Amino acid sequence: MTFEHSLFEHSLLATSKAVPDLRHRLREHSYDVRLCATELLTNVIDHVGDGTPVTIRVVPTPHGHTRVEVTDPEPRTLPILQHPDENAESGRGLALLTALARRWGVEWTAGRKTVWCEISDS
Repeated sequence: MTFEHSLFEHSLLATSKAVPDLRHRLREHSYDVRLCATELLTNVIDHVGDGTPVTIRVVPTPHGHTRVEVTDPEPRTLPILQHPDENAESGRGLALLTALARRWGVEWTAGRKTVWCEISDS
């Protein structure tokens, strides 16, 4: 999906130190946008690997919503919605994304994938 301009685009290495920096860079966006972006970044750290190069975008959709995208170079590592028990220390990121976002998904291009979600602006 291509838009005329990006509200926000930033390339970085996916590390635990990058998470609060991303949250700060997105301070002018809604709490839900910040939370979804940092959850998607954390998923890359946890499931693709610490130090993975990523690009994060926050763009308007033609339908008046906000789309958050995180692109990484590992097309084979896919997000999986888990159902952790109450004592689990991880596995809730995509459940949180599902609760906050209108919808989410994955798109593939040569040698990379983009995990995205759409957030209502209302």
